[in-house]
Amino acid sequence: MIGLGLIGGSVLRAAAAAGRRVWGATTAEADAEAAVVEGFDASTDVAAALRTAAERDALVVLAVPLTAIEEVLRTVGECAPSCLLTDVTSVKTGVLTAARAFAPNARFVGGHPMAGTAESGWRAGGATLFDGAAWVVCVEDDTDLAAWAEVARLALDVGAHVVPLTASTHDEAVARISHLPHLLAAVLAAVGADGGPVAMALAAGSYTDGTRVAATRPELVRAMTEGNREALLPVLDEALGRLGAMRGSLASTGGLAVSINSGHEGARALAEARQATPSGVRVTLSAPDARDGLRALGERGGRITSLTADTAIGEVR
Repeated sequence: MIGLGLIGGSVLRAAAAAGRRVWGATTAEADAEAAVVEGFDASTDVAAALRTAAERDALVVLAVPLTAIEEVLRTVGECAPSCLLTDVTSVKTGVLTAARAFAPNARFVGGHPMAGTAESGWRAGGATLFDGAAWVVCVEDDTDLAAWAEVARLALDVGAHVVPLTASTHDEAVARISHLPHLLAAVLAAVGADGGPVAMALAAGSYTDGTRVAATRPELVRAMTEGNREALLPVLDEALGRLGAMRGSLASTGGLAVSINSGHEGARALAEARQATPSGVRVTLSAPDARDGLRALGERGGRITSLTADTAIGEVR
């Protein structure tokens, strides 16, 4: 594990709890020291940790900020050039491009667990962070499916279910359900604070729920949103269009029914999707069209819940 913050530290703990042999490194001395205190093999020597991974043919997981990914991938290319490699960053297209450029011989499979909190650092993490969470494991046209299966097994071992998608499909989806919410939370938090002490004294559930992720470290939010610029811009335009239509309707007729009803329908759609009865799906990984089958499953909102030697077993709701 390279990076021992909230996500990396949680992966390390959860993988250890699942019976895997784990070790990690980070440039953050405080996180390394905290991990050692809890009994983990951790240090600040990233190169040494990667060389050990190369010697043991281990799965390397990169859990560093997007802004640091190229530098770390250069070190991977030098110290563990042929390793099985994945990551847990929140933008996939940029990481895929960087992996191909700086660690071209690595067996790279992009990943992203949809879990986290507004806190950061080793002490914010825990072994149960991924229980029940979606974990995207990317499937590109050239993805080695044996490597893909190993990364998927890690996600399953730590309690998540696997959603197979391309990097570009992932980035468009998270622009809508993760990155745009971070931007809207920032706006809501700033507008509320501009109301001064009275507004802060009256702030209750709707404000605190809507602004929770605004407490995330600004540099992390900037990295994910700026790093997903291409996918985020049209989604932001869509949101601004809806806000503009809402403002126009309120100014002209005083009515907000269309905007509020569409939002209510969107919330109901999420609840209904989660309550729907699933149907089983099996994808044979040795089949010629296995990559297409995996991607089709993910694009239908499906998930993989277990793996056998040659079969991904999942469900679609």
